[in-house]
Amino acid sequence: MSIQAAKRTQHIRYAVRDIILIADEARRRGRDLLYLNIGDPNPYQFRTPEHILEATIKAMRDNLNGYSPSSGIPEAVAAIRRDAERRGLKNIQDVFIGTGASETIEIALSALVDRGDNVLLPFPGYPLYTALTAKLECEGRPYFLDEANGWQPDLADMAARIDEHTRAIVLINPNNPTGGVWSRETLLQIIELCRQHNLVLLSDEIYDRLIYNGQEHVPTASLADDICILTFNGLSKNWVAPGFRLGWCIVSGPDKLIKDYLEAMLKLTRARLCANHPEQHAIRVALEGDQSHIQSMNEILKRRAELAGRMLNQVEGMSLIPPGGAFYAYPSLYIEGDDSDFVRQLILDTGVVVVPGSGFGQRPGTSHFRLVTLPDDETLRKAFERIGNFVTAWRAR
Repeated sequence: MSIQAAKRTQHIRYAVRDIILIADEARRRGRDLLYLNIGDPNPYQFRTPEHILEATIKAMRDNLNGYSPSSGIPEAVAAIRRDAERRGLKNIQDVFIGTGASETIEIALSALVDRGDNVLLPFPGYPLYTALTAKLECEGRPYFLDEANGWQPDLADMAARIDEHTRAIVLINPNNPTGGVWSRETLLQIIELCRQHNLVLLSDEIYDRLIYNGQEHVPTASLADDICILTFNGLSKNWVAPGFRLGWCIVSGPDKLIKDYLEAMLKLTRARLCANHPEQHAIRVALEGDQSHIQSMNEILKRRAELAGRMLNQVEGMSLIPPGGAFYAYPSLYIEGDDSDFVRQLILDTGVVVVPGSGFGQRPGTSHFRLVTLPDDETLRKAFERIGNFVTAWRAR
């Protein structure tokens, strides 16, 4: 008799990685693959800044290779707090460092929800959250983003989803997968919903420095000091070091309100010992050192977002709301059939590897796919031409 897997794993999906199985099949068929699926800047032209590498190597050579304090080394924690205060975050109670922002998000949710609770998640949104809520056996309840309004949340839809079992609202700003940047007015209205219903607000701001096209990123915790706001960030995107697996959570709000919840999170950090130690010595120099690579990245990402808009919006059967942050584009498809089937056949026929919109959640009756704008201009042009030709052929079937 085979060993049965836990039932809680049955609904865990991670479309960004799962799509590689189809890409492998396309490679076996001899396709020239163009990978536009994973938001990892390092395989492209982007490099981790030298001062971050030097700080990490020095820590290793100084034999700082043992365990660190569970919440992170004091130098890094203090630097994260200083940076948060410079950016206007209010009423900061604590900071803890994890193995990527994803671990700090998992700790935050694990310390908060029980079976039968629900958490409001943006659709479309990063699939980590649906995977975690499935694992924790709570409901990941979607609220929809409004494509016609630059992918801002549909606030009426969000409010209608809250009930007595709702514990938190998740926001991703800038948004993955759409590249949308949420306005100050939108954030204030979400804060008011949390205030009215005593909800925790989880603000995923991992792309907060990657902003262009005239957009402004407003840190959520800079707008209120009377509710519990958790701000997530890390080295992976802004500082081009996803393989370092270092992220952090900044816990804001009134001490009396969050005391028990904060202690529950810290219990979980202690239970897993610590995050990667030597790399933590790069956090201070990342936050307080030379930031010129970010300006350079934003100039490149702006140009490539414009290229995506020009080429994809010329294709009959597609439209693209231009992104204003992060390094993604999320085109709409006006086709017959399911977007998962479309993407599978796109990969097999053209070698262009993208991720179906259904992997991120989307409003019923709509179809999308996500691509990354990290490859060089020539690769993107080639990919967009293949996509355009494929859409035309699909619609003519």
